[in-house]
Parts: sequence; C-alpha cells; structure tokens
Amino acid sequence: MNEEETRYESTKKSKRQPYRVRLPGFITDKEVGLGDIIKHTTSYVGIAPCGGCAHRAARLNNWLVFSGKHP
Repeated sequence: MNEEETRYESTKKSKRQPYRVRLPGFITDKEVGLGDIIKHTTSYVGIAPCGGCAHRAARLNNWLVFSGKHP
C-alpha cells in the first residue's frame, strides 16, 4: 500500500462529526444541513439542479449542521 492509499484509508476510517451551530428554538427544531439550505434556496430562485448538486449538498451537510436542540 502506498502513501496515498494509506492516507485515504485513514481518513475513511475516522469519520468526523459535522460542526454544529445551535439556533434558537423558534427558528428551527430539527437539524438542517448547509447543503440542504443551499439546495432549497437555489431551487426557490429557479436554478435547476445538476448532477454534482447532490454530491455538493452531502459534503456540505457533513461539514456544517444547524440545530435547534442540544445534542
């Protein structure tokens, strides 16, 4: 196994938790990812989703989550 494969395997094993931003309860009670917010916003303004949009949304959801409750 070369160095690049080793680095990939180590990042694949250590699944990092997304950053959580707590919002007041009157704004939201459920968890919403940043990717979902961007997806809904672009759909609302009329931008058609492409093939990479789902991948981008999943990556952003894994990076940042807005929540209304304490975990």
